[in-house]
Amino acid sequence: MIDLPLTFSAEVTEARAAGRPLVALESTIITHGMPYPQNVETARQVEQDVREAGATPATIAILDGTLHIGLDDAQLTALAQATDVMKVSRADMAVCMAGGRTGATTVAATMIAARAAGIEVFATGGIGGVHRGAEDSFDISADLQELARTAVTVVCAGPKAILDVPKTLEVLETLGVPVIAVGQDEVPAFWSRLSGLPAPLRIDAPAGIAAAMRMRTALGLDGGHLVVNPIPAGDEIPADTLAPVIARALDEAEAQGIAAKAVTPFLLQRIFELTDGASLTANIALVRSNARLAARIAANLGSAAA
Repeated sequence: MIDLPLTFSAEVTEARAAGRPLVALESTIITHGMPYPQNVETARQVEQDVREAGATPATIAILDGTLHIGLDDAQLTALAQATDVMKVSRADMAVCMAGGRTGATTVAATMIAARAAGIEVFATGGIGGVHRGAEDSFDISADLQELARTAVTVVCAGPKAILDVPKTLEVLETLGVPVIAVGQDEVPAFWSRLSGLPAPLRIDAPAGIAAAMRMRTALGLDGGHLVVNPIPAGDEIPADTLAPVIARALDEAEAQGIAAKAVTPFLLQRIFELTDGASLTANIALVRSNARLAARIAANLGSAAA
């Protein structure tokens, strides 16, 4: 057996020693989700949002084969400008690390890393899911299976709006993943507050979500919770405004033969271009909102365990 090549940043090490709450943050949003320099500026701001809401941020990435739980500012800056960074999920995480590569963690890989580091809450933008046309392509994100097997609560703004959201929710139900809406009875649709789809569950208070996490553990159930937090009202792009934009981006992806892991970055970039940057502004707002909520949930876990 070999020891896991894992290292904690100084800030995370101090928080662990002091028993302070931690929130995991992914790195794919830095390398594949936003252009430079907005990516590193957003990463720093999201980390600060977590701190101000009462927790310690732990941005996760693989650097030269080592799994980093928390990045310092120099590492964040270098990652934001790096090229040839692997987009890492469950299937290729071990290969990336064994090969000494640099990799940005998706939702699934970040959950695996967070679990290994003892972090129970993770904030991101949106999860992957069932892609449109999956009945032919079988393109379904590994994020969904990870939510069913790894005990980390993921706070997001819902499935990405480029996906088949109804089918994504059906798969989550089949896998036994609790989908909990905050502050409304509908599942949010990433850039838009409303999807037209009823939320399976609703808990508005972070303390209530923390209590549900503890009860799931007590029941011996595998997997985590998916907390879907709507984008702040002043920052959303209405779904009917986005629908033709998403349709055009999807048509272009199909025409160009974009497939597999390249689909989501291509679509997000085209939607950014077609909305004159409005989608990026909304994306930053929703990630920050999710980070603040995740920090409040993490801060409540101690009292929930008492």
